[in-house]
Amino acid sequence: MSEIAITEARARLASIIDEAREEPVYLTRRNVPVAAVVDASLLERLLEDAEELADIRAVDAAWDETARLHETPIPWEEVKRDLGLVP
Repeated sequence: MSEIAITEARARLASIIDEAREEPVYLTRRNVPVAAVVDASLLERLLEDAEELADIRAVDAAWDETARLHETPIPWEEVKRDLGLVP
């Protein structure tokens, strides 16, 4: 993990971007990390993974709600049939 003060980072932006291709570079203010420079492809993967995790948590919450309310889920095939999506 690499850390650099924001004041120093201003003068080294190009080299920080190059370094961030290998590992995140944390920008600090008063020795406290306040931001990070990461490779764009890494950020894209992290955002995709975060979206996937949010979907999984939403499904888990829906199942928990179903159980809490003692409801019986409607089978997907029945839903599709009721909506006219299958013959």
